[in-house]
Amino acid sequence: MNIFVGNLSYNTTDEALRELFAPYGEVTSAKVIKDRETSRARGFGFVEMPNDEEGRAAIAAVDGKELDGRQIKADKARERTERRSGGGGFGGGGGGGGRPPRQDRW
Repeated sequence: MNIFVGNLSYNTTDEALRELFAPYGEVTSAKVIKDRETSRARGFGFVEMPNDEEGRAAIAAVDGKELDGRQIKADKARERTERRSGGGGFGGGGGGGGRPPRQDRW
């Protein structure tokens, strides 16, 4: 089970996140998400637990608990949606021929 953990302190580490969930079952990964440019924590992370029952128990136990001075939020992570790959941010849209859109007369 993949678990979203939000409202993390910018000082929270991967290891602290792992230690928080470990008493409730096996943790296969714990990752605090960091900004690509600044390497600063973004305030959320993900914990992966292979056993769904243990994952649900961990969510129930840690949701609302304090970690590094912040009341954290834990919930089952939503499935990641695929991003559209494209041309790098240039919007498009065809132009018109300079004429206003057609409007029916009646």
